[in-house]
Amino acid sequence: MDRYALRRQDYSLSEDQSELQAVYAKFFRTRCPIETVRAAEDSGFDRNLWEQLCATGATSMALPESAGGDGAGLVELVLVAEELGRVLAPVPWIEHIVAARLLGRLDALSPRTADDIVAGRRIVALDPDPVQRPGPRLVPAGAVADDVLVLDGDDVVLLSSGVPPEHVANIGRLPMAWVDPRTAGEAAVVASGAAAVAEFRRALDEWRVLTASALVGLLDETLLIAAEFAKSRYTLGVPIGTLQAISHPLANIAIAVNGGRNLARRAAWFLENEPDTQAELPAAAFVFITGEAPAAATMAVQVQGGLGVSAESAASAYLVRARGWSLAAGDPAVAAREIAVLAAARPASAPAPVAIPV
Repeated sequence: MDRYALRRQDYSLSEDQSELQAVYAKFFRTRCPIETVRAAEDSGFDRNLWEQLCATGATSMALPESAGGDGAGLVELVLVAEELGRVLAPVPWIEHIVAARLLGRLDALSPRTADDIVAGRRIVALDPDPVQRPGPRLVPAGAVADDVLVLDGDDVVLLSSGVPPEHVANIGRLPMAWVDPRTAGEAAVVASGAAAVAEFRRALDEWRVLTASALVGLLDETLLIAAEFAKSRYTLGVPIGTLQAISHPLANIAIAVNGGRNLARRAAWFLENEPDTQAELPAAAFVFITGEAPAAATMAVQVQGGLGVSAESAASAYLVRARGWSLAAGDPAVAAREIAVLAAARPASAPAPVAIPV
């Protein structure tokens, strides 16, 4: 039997994976309360939290052992990303991990900076917008990254600057900044050709899967906030959560969470093990959750009425990030079009994608 035959349909976690997720759930819960998130809103980055996260091995776990990492797979990274999103952690972990893995695959980790990148002392990021645009690019972690990877034609270019560009205010409270390849302090082509472009595209897919997982965690916590409120508020002597106008929308959010989680894990597994089999899955996971998260987070705020839209409400913090993180790479419709192109190109004899259980 094909050793992957069962795993293609089974996305339950192993004991080690469950333990990994529990460890990072505890880490983020204890180290990143909502007060920490609020305090970092102006810059989108908490350096103290970043250093603590790096000390856990979160930046080295995803790199191959040959590059000084621990060789974890993309499914394991999905679990960490979900817990990061659950607390809205103001750290550029997803961007750093994806960019570092790309440098590793391109064999472009400089001996001078490799140890610092692996340990997170030097932050790397990439431009996740799949549309190649001339001139400046709005990079989600550009304001805190020491190096930024961009795709310029058939070249993967590493931009380095002694002073990161100025932070750009954004609804997602991300450390965004405009990065211009023409004015970067130092620009070096680290790889060229079709193979280099393919690796960069794979990095974009990894960014999509991990961002989708972060949004799943965000949405799951948003559901919890709304559900707890609905159980504690009464009208006509009954909890408002017993009313269909409240309970049914909350049930829909739960369905979105479970569907997004299963789709992200499935996309991660195929991207790691059989990237050419269902190449549309990373984009599908991203499109699904970026469509569901803003609408569901809005509903969670509405459940709480006037309290939900107040500036101090946790639900409002989750709402703005549900909207902002979904747009970090530009228009999600670009990913939707990619799905259509990939589906249309699939040979007629190829098996149709298996339905995702929710």
